Amino acid sequence: MLKLKQQFDLQKDVVFDLLRKEASVCRVKEYSEDVDPRILNTERDGSMLYSWKGATGTTRIGKYDPNTKQNKLLYTFDKQVCVSSCSLNKEETLLAVSLAQNTRGQERLKPISKCLTLLIEIHPINNTKVLKAVDCRVKVQFLHQETDWKSGLESHLLLFAEDGYVDLYHVLLSKHEGYRVVISNPERLSRAAEKIVEDFCWVQWDGHTQRLYYLTRKDKFLLRCIQFHPSHSCDTVLELVLELPANAFCTVRFVSLGFDHYHVEKPEQELVRMQVFTNQIGSMCVCYSQPLKEKQELTYTVVLVHKGCSKRFRVSPGNDKPSQISHQLHPLFIPIGYYILVYLQGYFLHCINTRQHEMLCHSLFLTGQDDNLGLPYQSDALTVMHKENETSVHLLELASGSIHTAELSPAYLLQILRSDTRPGCPRSWTDPHRLAALHCLLVFMGDDPKLEIKIIEWLCDNMNSFDSFNQIQEFILASLSRMGYEKSLGLDKVLPFSSIFEKKEVPACLLELPGVFCTTELHIEADFNGKAGRLQGFWSELQWNTERTKYLNADPNARYRTSCIQADWDKLRSESRASNHVNHLEENTKKVLSMVDTWCLDKKLVPLFQEEDHQQRAFIGLTVDKLREHLNRHLPQLGKKKIDSLVVSYVAKLVSTLCVCVCVCVAQR
Repeated sequence: MLKLKQQFDLQKDVVFDLLRKEASVCRVKEYSEDVDPRILNTERDGSMLYSWKGATGTTRIGKYDPNTKQNKLLYTFDKQVCVSSCSLNKEETLLAVSLAQNTRGQERLKPISKCLTLLIEIHPINNTKVLKAVDCRVKVQFLHQETDWKSGLESHLLLFAEDGYVDLYHVLLSKHEGYRVVISNPERLSRAAEKIVEDFCWVQWDGHTQRLYYLTRKDKFLLRCIQFHPSHSCDTVLELVLELPANAFCTVRFVSLGFDHYHVEKPEQELVRMQVFTNQIGSMCVCYSQPLKEKQELTYTVVLVHKGCSKRFRVSPGNDKPSQISHQLHPLFIPIGYYILVYLQGYFLHCINTRQHEMLCHSLFLTGQDDNLGLPYQSDALTVMHKENETSVHLLELASGSIHTAELSPAYLLQILRSDTRPGCPRSWTDPHRLAALHCLLVFMGDDPKLEIKIIEWLCDNMNSFDSFNQIQEFILASLSRMGYEKSLGLDKVLPFSSIFEKKEVPACLLELPGVFCTTELHIEADFNGKAGRLQGFWSELQWNTERTKYLNADPNARYRTSCIQADWDKLRSESRASNHVNHLEENTKKVLSMVDTWCLDKKLVPLFQEEDHQQRAFIGLTVDKLREHLNRHLPQLGKKKIDSLVVSYVAKLVSTLCVCVCVCVAQR
């Protein structure tokens, strides 16, 4: 199901270099002792921080740069310590370190506490300042501004505590002798700390977007998001009420080693796991799961904030599994583009389409031998490292220190389409499987012409072989949908993306999936506090998407239908002579045909439409006119210029797709 490519290997990229360094320190040819490398953090630029056991009874902290493939020593402790969290500022002048107290050993940190948090000058003086000495675990994370704020003489550090608060330290720096960078206000650091979160029961840090998500509870669970800006200032831009079990988070405990997000969970009998994923086009998904209950059903929820709805799924892992299944099983949520993969290894894989969410048949659900993602590790050993501007995802296996890039496999999806057409194929997929695979190939991966030709060949081999949907219409509409999604997320509500909506009665097999029970809750409304609209990029897009979705859900005729132009077409055909309206339609047609005026067939360029083909030209012009009118009515914020360009491109793609189908069918005959 996934194509995997290894991006990082701790043994190959780091350990071999560490052994050479330690051999040099000890002045030996080869160093054979265990260096015990441990990954601590990945910063926004992709650099990886790690610690290892030095040859002289020390603990060292290093950095791996994925661009240069080089390792760099950052700091050395003169004794062995347990580093639980670490972060490096952008200028590489400050290192924040959280040390966990080893209560069994003879040596104890001073002052005596479970966790000691230090701020260290590493260029070039190595002065150390104690920030916290507390009896709970602490995570540290520097903010990484896009710009060189005040020439790098100011750094800002987040400190997360299991006690449920987040502090923000503003560290002023100064240069001495032109090159030495030191802390200007070491005695005032703790007093000047700003408490930005006072009581959380769950927290997630997104380093790539510089956003902090946290969950707090009074009467209800409230999800909040704080956006940090390049100047280090921050705003609470979103609040969202979530329906969670009353005892979902009772005792906070950090359970991962601080990557792009920090999970806090109840240490025993954990009830809920949660993650937030975003996409730069303006979508947000809040995913959380609850473990197996007495009925042996797993429950997970995906809140589609951009669609104003929540989808709650109940899945039975299967009766053929062992009767004593661990009640602590939780699926892994993996975001790939606008799909959310819900994966419980050995039980099921649910590939949820977060844009075409109205019916289950546009999502892919696999069980048995087909649910294997192809991952080399157990799902509960993986950590997801997500970037909202990428169509792939990075998966970290912490124990081995391996990072793989994962993306959906077009070969696997093509196999689903072709399964019934290949002789001797042991697997038989259902129509919902093929429909979901077809949309994923065309809408999500449809920028590959070779892939499109393979799909058309499959269409030609299986003409009219499905009762539940028309695969030719699905191919055309799905091909058009990809272009629409690139322009605006709201277009899926006003343009048809599936022929199913034209059916008077949708087949039952497309409305239900065996073993999956789905409950949809509408009117999930996020409060943007009036601040998101003033921000450019993601937040303005998300706010507009939620407002537009609310409006379009209330309109029964929001989605464009080709049948709506029938009356205008009949009237146009009855006109006996040219008019200004006909001339206007001809101008529309010229714009479309200028983009697809020829087609290659048997290495000859032939015109798609002859000049005397007046009716087809008029129909193209009328389609442009009615579609433009529909989008201007429902999505005015796009602007008339953008809508006009979109409509012409949309109709040109429609004509081109029809010609591709015709040419391939003719060639096969």
